[in-house]
Amino acid sequence: MLSSGLALSERRACRLVGLSRDAWRHPPQTDAFTHRLTARIIDIAHTRRRFGYRRVYDLLRAEFPGINHKRVYRLYREQGLAVRRRNRRRKLTGVRTPLQAATQWNEVWSMDFVSDQLASGRRLKCLTVADDFSHEAVQIAVDFSMSGQYVTRMLDQAAQFRGYPSAIRTDNGRSSPVGHSWAGRKAAASATS
Repeated sequence: MLSSGLALSERRACRLVGLSRDAWRHPPQTDAFTHRLTARIIDIAHTRRRFGYRRVYDLLRAEFPGINHKRVYRLYREQGLAVRRRNRRRKLTGVRTPLQAATQWNEVWSMDFVSDQLASGRRLKCLTVADDFSHEAVQIAVDFSMSGQYVTRMLDQAAQFRGYPSAIRTDNGRSSPVGHSWAGRKAAASATS
C-alpha cells in the first residue's frame, strides 16, 4: 500500500501514473562525477562572477573532456547561479536647465536637429532654431553635414537680424554645448560693448 488513507497497491498506483516500479523504488542518485562537476561549476562561478554558463563551460572542457554544454547549463541553473544583467544607463551630456516659459521675445531660443534621406541614400541634416516666446522659426539650415563652426555661423546669422538671446536650449531641455558656449560668449560681448 502506498498510503494509509487509500487502499491502492504500489503496482496499481505506478501503472496509473505511468511510472515503473523500479524507478519508484530506486530514485536516481547523482554519481561522483556529477558531484565533482557541480562543485567545480560553483567554484568557477564564485571566483569569476561575471562569467555565465557558456564561459564556465569553456573553462571546464579541458578539465572534463566530453562534457556537454547542456549538462553544464542544467547544473548551473540547479545551483541557482545566474549573472545579473547590468542596467546600462545612458550618460547625459550637457547641463540640464529647468524649462521655464519665455516671457518676452528673443529671451530663449530652442535648437533641434532633424535628418532625412534622399532617394540616392545620402543623408540630409536640418538645423531648426525657434523663438520660445513667439514660436517663430528664427533659422532653418539644411546641409549634408554640420560641424560646430557651421552651427555657430548659422546662429550668428540669425542673431544679426533678431539680436542675441540669453539662452539656447535643445529639443529635450538640455543646454547644447555649442549653443551654451555661443550664448555665453555673445552675452559677455554685448555686456562689454
